[in-house]
Amino acid sequence: MMISNSVKPSLKSLGVAKRQAITDVVRITPLIKKNSLPLLIQATVEGVSLVAWAANNQELIKKSLLQYGGILFRNFQVTEVAEFQQFIRVVAGELLEYRDRSSPRSAIQGKIYTSTDHPANQKILLHSENSYAANWPLKIFFYCVTPAQQGGETPIADIRKIYQRISPTVLEKFAKKQVMYLRNFGDGFGLPWQTVFQTNQPEKVAEFCYQNHIKFEWKAKNKLRTYSIRPAIAKHPITGESVWFNHALFFHISSLETNIRESLLAEFKEEDIPHNTYYGDGSPIEPEVLHEIRTAYQQETVVFPWLTGDILMLDNMLTAHGRQPFFGNRKVVVGMAEAYSTDD
Repeated sequence: MMISNSVKPSLKSLGVAKRQAITDVVRITPLIKKNSLPLLIQATVEGVSLVAWAANNQELIKKSLLQYGGILFRNFQVTEVAEFQQFIRVVAGELLEYRDRSSPRSAIQGKIYTSTDHPANQKILLHSENSYAANWPLKIFFYCVTPAQQGGETPIADIRKIYQRISPTVLEKFAKKQVMYLRNFGDGFGLPWQTVFQTNQPEKVAEFCYQNHIKFEWKAKNKLRTYSIRPAIAKHPITGESVWFNHALFFHISSLETNIRESLLAEFKEEDIPHNTYYGDGSPIEPEVLHEIRTAYQQETVVFPWLTGDILMLDNMLTAHGRQPFFGNRKVVVGMAEAYSTDD
């Protein structure tokens, strides 16, 4: 749809904030027909400042994000990471530091990071950012500085619909038992604990674990094992909708590529591998249940190619994200905002 105003700004004014909403220079429509996710908000003329437009249309952005779960901003004037950072501040407030990490990321500027430093040939499964933790961002943003020559898309999926696809029996079992996350650090596989917790001091790790309801044990040679039990199902704090919000499948050993899984199990006992998941009582998650969850993600996956300058805004408690393998140079950066926790 096209939204019109009676007062039309001149092209010269499009790069700065104006008192009137600059909504007559964008087209708003679902990106993919028959798919509500993501909503595309596309500038129809050159030179429209995303920061200025967003500042004047915050209510529209807020309502659209709750309805669709994700918004793709395209063809706006965004030429550097600093503008991306400013846009996040306008629509979501101050950015969050990335702690209790599961993905290797490098700081780019301030609290803007590479989306992931995982090797280009590896697929990253759909997941909800930090859903294994006691705290997570409600908003996550991606900015495509340089799209890959081939592949490198950021697949997304509506976790409201994933919840609806999972059978009541499985939902009831996870609601009752929750999810246990087991992580091991220090064997040369996965992230070291110093990176995950952003400290070299064991006492700081202990403090973080106590504060975030994580059980931990130090092992020989400065190795660390952690256990945490978290809900598998959440309710969105604004809409009240039930969502499938966890890393039960993502961290499960069955989700590793076959050669990696076999190599790890040849060297370690199952309880010593970098990460795995169980029901909250420690019992294994059945293969047929994992298959059902995996199928639900696949059925709701939406994939689209990145264009230079694209910005994807996701409600982290409505939409999961991942990454496709790619070839060529790819630079997609990420920022997060609006901290939320199990105690809120």
